[in-house]
Amino acid sequence: MARKLGVAKSTAHRLLTTLCSRGMVEQNPETGSYRLGLHLYELGQLAQARNAVRHVALPIMSRLAEATGHTVNLAVADGPDVVFLERLETSADERILGHAGRRFPSHCTSSGKAIAAYNPEAAQARRDAGFPPRVSHTVRTQNDWDRQLVEVRRRGFATSSSESFDDVTTLAVPILDSRRRATTAISVLGPTARITPELDRLARLVGQAARRIGRTRPG
Repeated sequence: MARKLGVAKSTAHRLLTTLCSRGMVEQNPETGSYRLGLHLYELGQLAQARNAVRHVALPIMSRLAEATGHTVNLAVADGPDVVFLERLETSADERILGHAGRRFPSHCTSSGKAIAAYNPEAAQARRDAGFPPRVSHTVRTQNDWDRQLVEVRRRGFATSSSESFDDVTTLAVPILDSRRRATTAISVLGPTARITPELDRLARLVGQAARRIGRTRPG
């Protein structure tokens, strides 16, 4: 940790001791290693519970998951990344996602593309951060990124195929505000073999869900 933070070991130890005293970090008494504490979990749950868009979106996401049979995600932009606020998984897709985190570089996800196509700041944040590859078909250049954002605006939805996970495809639609600007997107995820044959149907259903959330979201 001292190496990663660029501080002295004594400073890193002092920081960890302070975090332990606040419940943010826990130390394993047998190994001496550290892990995230329960208080961080509590704070995360509190932040999630107070998110107004999530409250509006949850029942709509549930209906979409039932109609499609696929995992449904709600994502929000955060700089060059997207963070998945909510994920309704099918039992089959749990094997795909495993313990995957909730934060992904936006160029690897359909949600990131959908938001960036209608959010110049999010699009530029990804350009500034670059396009590190994740799996076989991840966007790798600014030209490819810009070309895909144009395509999203033309079609009204974004896709990501073997860009976050090999042989997995996602389809996302931005949730637009009154200025036709996006900070949030809704998406479906599943094996490419299942998603690709019904792309048009899924685009219609996800688009309807995005518009419902957009009409009822606060502000």
